[in-house]
Amino acid sequence: MRIFVTGGCGFIGSNFIRYILQHYKPASVSNVDVLTYAGNLANLDGVAEEHGERYEFFKADIANADQMDALMAEHPFYAVVNFAAESHVDRSINSPQNFIHTNVVGTSVLLDCARRHGVQRFIQVSTDEVYGSLGPSGKFTEQSPLEPSSPYSASKAGADLIALASHKTFGQEVIVTRCSNNYGPYQFPEKLIPLMIINAMRDDSLPVYGDGLNVRDWIHVEDHCAAIVAALFEGKPGNVYNFGGDSEMPNLETVKLILQRLGKPESLITFVTDRLGHDRRYAIDSSFAQRELKWKPLHNFKEGLEGTIDWYANNRAWWEPLLERTGRH
Repeated sequence: MRIFVTGGCGFIGSNFIRYILQHYKPASVSNVDVLTYAGNLANLDGVAEEHGERYEFFKADIANADQMDALMAEHPFYAVVNFAAESHVDRSINSPQNFIHTNVVGTSVLLDCARRHGVQRFIQVSTDEVYGSLGPSGKFTEQSPLEPSSPYSASKAGADLIALASHKTFGQEVIVTRCSNNYGPYQFPEKLIPLMIINAMRDDSLPVYGDGLNVRDWIHVEDHCAAIVAALFEGKPGNVYNFGGDSEMPNLETVKLILQRLGKPESLITFVTDRLGHDRRYAIDSSFAQRELKWKPLHNFKEGLEGTIDWYANNRAWWEPLLERTGRH
């Protein structure tokens, strides 16, 4: 069984490739990534050596139909798992077109190519941000209306709808997964948790948006990978599955936990002007996915966060070159 993984050099995609190759010995993976600033071949160091012919990499753009057709002709693929996405909200505010190109056009191209080449399943990996913002109570369910607040989340919502329409129109076995905020190894240091860890280790200021009381539900990336595998093999076509970690936390409290673990003072926190359209609270109801897919998150947030902090502390050789590339010496 061969899986066509897109965006496999990114944070979640690379963790997924490591996870499925480790836990599902029959599986083979073709990893397709255009290697934008957040795509990093170092995320998969050692994978080709460990797994040999079960893993291969191609540099290509998912929005290029000719490239996707050529690659899908290489093997009979059981499934496409689409992680490829521009995902940073701040960047989407500054450059929305890049997000439309990859997230909307790219998903549409992949769906068309998968259909032409007889790929059985298509997993569209999405985000809880498509639901918009919650008040102080309640959780997102699969029936929650789509109310995206940023160009990023709007592009992901559009991609989800195109994918689900392909199921209804063409009978493709499309499954959409939506997860809460991920954390863990190999996350590009523009996102909250790795940014705060690295800044704290360097004794740099820790910029916190607004009052810091925006709430996020955190899921460890390994729990998310296990959930996607469950959807891949057990999910029902046409369904949406929400994955959360049952770990709601105000951003300010998450930052303080990081400082405590590293023995750094809270005086490093700097409050900055809030992000435009900043969603106040996310929370995911995963009960449908847990019931239907026989899955549940296994990581406790505080312990998982401590393990993540330790990983960044022990892997400077991974993240220091990224800071060089982005001009943060």
